Amino acid sequence: MAKTLVVTPTYDEAPNIETFITQVLKQDAGVEILVVDDNSPDGTGDLVEKLMSQNPRIHLLRRPGKMGLGTAYVEGFKYAIANTFDYVFEMDADFSHSPEEIPSFLTKMEMFDLVIGSRYTNGVRVINWPIRRLILSYAANVYTRIITGMPIKDATGGFKCFRRRVLEAIDLDNIHSNGYAFQIEMNFKAWSKGFKVCEHPIIFLERTSGVSKMSRKIVYEAVFMVWKLKIRKLLGKL
Repeated sequence: MAKTLVVTPTYDEAPNIETFITQVLKQDAGVEILVVDDNSPDGTGDLVEKLMSQNPRIHLLRRPGKMGLGTAYVEGFKYAIANTFDYVFEMDADFSHSPEEIPSFLTKMEMFDLVIGSRYTNGVRVINWPIRRLILSYAANVYTRIITGMPIKDATGGFKCFRRRVLEAIDLDNIHSNGYAFQIEMNFKAWSKGFKVCEHPIIFLERTSGVSKMSRKIVYEAVFMVWKLKIRKLLGKL
């Protein structure tokens, strides 16, 4: 049985976190979860700490403040490597990523090094997004494919699973992006290093509680990141 870690960054996810953790852990006996909490004012970290005392498959990293999605995942990846997990998931705690997809991801991980949950494979698979945001997201992915040459339809999605050797091959200390840009950067580096990448169609359900972390800064970072990645690859500095 593969040893699997789901890494979930949180900031004010108290209404969701207990149910989310329960749903994740019930999918497979080999699955554990690591919550990386950025000192949530609503006490998310405290809730996870109570759950952790009752279940050894639950882990928690507390951070002093809101430090960004990318750095949260990097800390989670380093934890996974240090504790020799075979597979490492990225997942949001707001149920926009369905825990019920985990078994399907694990099946595909037997053949691939990185499985990406894709909103844009087999049509557009997004529920409850305003049309403006959907167009922005879809266009961002077309733009990313054109600039980078990366054959991935959903390079900005945050539901994915890495084989540990992929994370070990990437210089995690040299990852400085957040948000969409972080997802693009990790995908591009894995693909550029020759790892086998697969897109698995998912249905993305926009969160029904809490506040979206989307911002204009995150969008701009992604716009410029694709050019940086292309130039670094041409210079052999990935």
